Amino acid sequence: MRLNGSVEQSGTVDEESGGFAGVALLCDRGRIAADRTDFVIITEPLGVDRVCLGHRGVYWFDLTARGRTAHGSMPMLGRNAADAMTRFVSRVQRDLVPRLSQRRTAVPVEPASARSPSINLNAFHAGQAADDEQTPTVPDRAVAIFDRRFILEEPLDEVRAEIAALVDAQRADDRDIGWELHERMVVEPVETPREARVARVLADAIQHVRGRPATYIVSPGTYDQKHVVSRGGVAECVAYGPGVLETAHQPNEYVDIADLIDATKVMALATLRLVGVSGGR
Repeated sequence: MRLNGSVEQSGTVDEESGGFAGVALLCDRGRIAADRTDFVIITEPLGVDRVCLGHRGVYWFDLTARGRTAHGSMPMLGRNAADAMTRFVSRVQRDLVPRLSQRRTAVPVEPASARSPSINLNAFHAGQAADDEQTPTVPDRAVAIFDRRFILEEPLDEVRAEIAALVDAQRADDRDIGWELHERMVVEPVETPREARVARVLADAIQHVRGRPATYIVSPGTYDQKHVVSRGGVAECVAYGPGVLETAHQPNEYVDIADLIDATKVMALATLRLVGVSGGR
């Protein structure tokens, strides 16, 4: 079939680390842009019956604690950065996590447990590498990497300020430790209106292929829609694809073949309705 427009597919590999060398670069170079791109569908594994309108925000940051090394037999002569960092991690669990659990978004994030903001200790590094030959020393440096997900109702400035206040409180308690906060990645929440044409056409295609109404959701994690909207200026952007969201990043993540086939039909039908078909073949 000859379409009354062009269809482009972008296969990029760095979405999990932010997408800056993939879709962001395509946007910056004008390959994805409002003056040449009408619609974008990002094939995330969010469920064959679901149209995903957007995602939560992310504040991904590193915190470094700097102490003073000493011989492990005389730890009192040093300043243990790892111990200090564990106290900060405990502060996050004690002071911040309960506050986050009380906040709730009106946006249809799935799974429903992700409708509250969250914070995850993504990594912790301190002292000598575990696989190295060990020597008796007090670790003078510790780094913790945190993944803070925030909801549409939380302003980014308040998210930043809340973390900074926790660091200041720990600095006051551990005056012999130096503290450095570094932002690794910041992403604002994104939500395309369900009245957008791309969302409505996808929902109609799901109804046609699957014989049941589509569900509109918002993703708990970010993906490349952030770049398409903010850098590319393309507002007509959603995510759609087969897969079980709750198995993401777990062993044996999978897609049912029947769902893959149905999702392919949905995408094909939506493409025909969005771009249109010319008379020639």
